[in-house]
Amino acid sequence: MVPAQVFFTHPSRDATKYNVFSDEALFLHEAIPGHHYQISLQQEDTDLPKFRKTLWYSAYGEGWALYSESLGKELGLYTDPYQYFGMLGMEMHRAIRLVVDTGLHAKGWTREQAINYSLEHEAESEASIISEIERYMANPGQALSYKIGQLKIRELRAKAEKAMGTAFDIKQFHNEVLEPGCVPLALLETKIEYWIAHSKNEL
Repeated sequence: MVPAQVFFTHPSRDATKYNVFSDEALFLHEAIPGHHYQISLQQEDTDLPKFRKTLWYSAYGEGWALYSESLGKELGLYTDPYQYFGMLGMEMHRAIRLVVDTGLHAKGWTREQAINYSLEHEAESEASIISEIERYMANPGQALSYKIGQLKIRELRAKAEKAMGTAFDIKQFHNEVLEPGCVPLALLETKIEYWIAHSKNEL
């Protein structure tokens, strides 16, 4: 199933205190070309069987959304330093999650240790951090999935760019990544490597 946070994300108890400095990155992640775009393509694909229309692998889905955030400069966004700062702040948040998710589920960290680590290393409110940490406690590995997926997509893009040179088409690469719907990263890698080999033979 598609995770609930895709549709109900970042609730604010007090709208007057809502930070807007990360809105461009948040839009890229949650809307276009992130979750909304990727999931819409998957659910509207008539070639996919029904069970695959709602299938969700977090490393792919969250990896694509996080990769989408990194496209901001290429898409002409992040021209406002305030918004670019917001994107960097979100990147810091993802880096911290790599530590606390691993700490909680592999290193025996307590809830309080994870909360304190986050408080010391990012500019988020205590209430927000507690909410995040309790989410990681309930869903092992989910916080890790964002960065793992993003790094794999970046790796595959770099591999395609190197292999194809000036013939590399970013639009076609993105089509290849999104075309199968949500899949395990190993299958995505096999698909992109096949596409690279096939495309090189046609050059």
